[in-house]
Amino acid sequence: MGQLKSALALKCPRCNEGELFESKNPYQPGKMMTMHTHCSNCGLRYEKEQGFFYGAMYVSYMLNIALFVTATVGWYLFIEDLIDWRIYIGIYVLLTVLLVPIIFRYSRSLWMIMMIKYEPEKRGER
Repeated sequence: MGQLKSALALKCPRCNEGELFESKNPYQPGKMMTMHTHCSNCGLRYEKEQGFFYGAMYVSYMLNIALFVTATVGWYLFIEDLIDWRIYIGIYVLLTVLLVPIIFRYSRSLWMIMMIKYEPEKRGER
Protein backbone atom coordinates (compact mmCIF):
# COMPACT_ATOMS: atom_id res chain seq x y z
CA MET A 1 0.00 0.00 0.00
CA GLY A 2 2.99 2.29 0.55
CA GLN A 3 3.84 2.26 -3.14
CA LEU A 4 0.32 3.20 -4.19
CA LYS A 5 0.24 5.96 -1.57
CA SER A 6 3.53 7.23 -2.97
CA ALA A 7 2.13 7.22 -6.51
CA LEU A 8 -1.02 9.08 -5.49
CA ALA A 9 1.06 11.67 -3.62
CA LEU A 10 3.31 12.05 -6.70
CA LYS A 11 6.43 11.18 -4.70
CA CYS A 12 9.61 9.33 -5.62
CA PRO A 13 8.87 5.59 -6.00
CA ARG A 14 12.17 4.55 -4.40
CA CYS A 15 12.14 6.63 -1.18
CA ASN A 16 8.59 8.08 -1.02
CA GLU A 17 10.09 11.47 -0.15
CA GLY A 18 11.14 13.54 -3.19
CA GLU A 19 8.67 15.33 -5.45
CA LEU A 20 8.23 14.10 -9.03
CA PHE A 21 7.01 17.36 -10.54
CA GLU A 22 8.42 20.88 -10.24
CA SER A 23 5.02 22.37 -9.43
CA LYS A 24 2.33 20.88 -7.23
CA ASN A 25 -0.30 22.71 -9.32
CA PRO A 26 -0.96 20.68 -12.51
CA TYR A 27 -2.56 23.73 -14.14
CA GLN A 28 0.36 26.16 -13.65
CA PRO A 29 1.23 27.53 -17.10
CA GLY A 30 4.63 26.42 -18.33
CA LYS A 31 5.12 23.87 -15.56
CA MET A 32 2.13 21.59 -16.04
CA MET A 33 4.17 18.61 -17.15
CA THR A 34 7.71 19.50 -16.06
CA MET A 35 9.36 16.81 -13.94
CA HIS A 36 12.46 16.97 -11.81
CA THR A 37 15.29 14.96 -13.36
CA HIS A 38 16.39 13.45 -10.03
CA CYS A 39 14.87 12.84 -6.61
CA SER A 40 15.88 15.54 -4.14
CA ASN A 41 16.09 12.97 -1.34
CA CYS A 42 17.68 9.79 -2.71
CA GLY A 43 19.12 11.03 -6.03
CA LEU A 44 17.19 8.56 -8.21
CA ARG A 45 17.21 9.54 -11.88
CA TYR A 46 13.55 9.42 -12.88
CA GLU A 47 13.93 8.83 -16.62
CA LYS A 48 16.01 5.65 -16.74
CA GLU A 49 16.59 5.83 -20.49
CA GLN A 50 15.36 7.70 -23.52
CA GLY A 51 11.69 6.84 -24.01
CA PHE A 52 11.23 5.39 -20.50
CA PHE A 53 7.87 7.11 -20.12
CA TYR A 54 6.36 5.75 -23.35
CA GLY A 55 4.86 2.98 -21.22
CA ALA A 56 3.01 5.61 -19.20
CA MET A 57 0.85 6.18 -22.29
CA TYR A 58 -0.72 2.75 -21.68
CA VAL A 59 -1.41 3.67 -18.06
CA SER A 60 -2.97 6.94 -19.26
CA TYR A 61 -5.12 5.02 -21.72
CA MET A 62 -6.22 2.69 -18.90
CA LEU A 63 -7.15 5.66 -16.68
CA ASN A 64 -9.11 7.28 -19.53
CA ILE A 65 -11.01 4.06 -20.24
CA ALA A 66 -11.83 3.68 -16.52
CA LEU A 67 -13.11 7.28 -16.47
CA PHE A 68 -15.20 6.71 -19.60
CA VAL A 69 -16.75 3.47 -18.33
CA THR A 70 -17.52 5.00 -14.93
CA ALA A 71 -19.06 8.13 -16.46
CA THR A 72 -21.09 6.17 -19.01
CA VAL A 73 -22.45 3.68 -16.48
CA GLY A 74 -23.30 6.57 -14.17
CA TRP A 75 -25.09 8.36 -17.02
CA TYR A 76 -27.11 5.25 -17.93
CA LEU A 77 -28.04 4.50 -14.33
CA PHE A 78 -28.85 7.96 -13.02
CA ILE A 79 -29.33 10.69 -15.62
CA GLU A 80 -30.13 9.14 -19.00
CA ASP A 81 -33.70 10.44 -18.85
CA LEU A 82 -32.59 13.94 -17.80
CA ILE A 83 -29.73 14.68 -20.22
CA ASP A 84 -29.56 13.95 -23.94
CA TRP A 85 -26.68 11.69 -25.00
CA ARG A 86 -25.16 14.48 -27.17
CA ILE A 87 -24.90 16.78 -24.15
CA TYR A 88 -23.39 13.93 -22.13
CA ILE A 89 -20.72 13.34 -24.80
CA GLY A 90 -19.91 17.06 -24.93
CA ILE A 91 -19.58 17.25 -21.15
CA TYR A 92 -17.45 14.09 -21.13
CA VAL A 93 -15.07 15.42 -23.80
CA LEU A 94 -14.72 18.72 -21.92
CA LEU A 95 -14.04 16.83 -18.68
CA THR A 96 -11.40 14.69 -20.37
CA VAL A 97 -9.62 17.74 -21.80
CA LEU A 98 -9.64 19.44 -18.40
CA LEU A 99 -8.22 16.33 -16.71
CA VAL A 100 -5.30 15.83 -19.14
CA PRO A 101 -2.63 17.36 -16.83
CA ILE A 102 -3.83 15.30 -13.86
CA ILE A 103 -4.05 12.05 -15.83
CA PHE A 104 -0.60 12.75 -17.31
CA ARG A 105 0.94 13.10 -13.84
CA TYR A 106 -0.73 10.05 -12.35
CA SER A 107 0.05 7.86 -15.35
CA ARG A 108 3.76 8.69 -15.04
CA SER A 109 3.70 8.16 -11.29
CA LEU A 110 1.92 4.79 -11.59
CA TRP A 111 4.30 3.72 -14.38
CA MET A 112 7.27 4.51 -12.16
CA ILE A 113 6.01 2.46 -9.21
CA MET A 114 5.59 -0.50 -11.57
CA MET A 115 9.17 -0.16 -12.82
CA ILE A 116 11.15 1.04 -9.80
CA LYS A 117 11.60 -0.95 -6.61
CA TYR A 118 10.95 0.62 -3.20
CA GLU A 119 14.38 0.86 -1.52
CA PRO A 120 14.41 3.86 0.85
CA GLU A 121 17.93 3.18 2.11
CA LYS A 122 19.48 3.22 -1.38
CA ARG A 123 21.10 6.40 -2.73
CA GLY A 124 22.35 7.41 -6.17
CA GLU A 125 21.03 7.50 -9.72
CA ARG A 126 20.37 3.78 -10.08
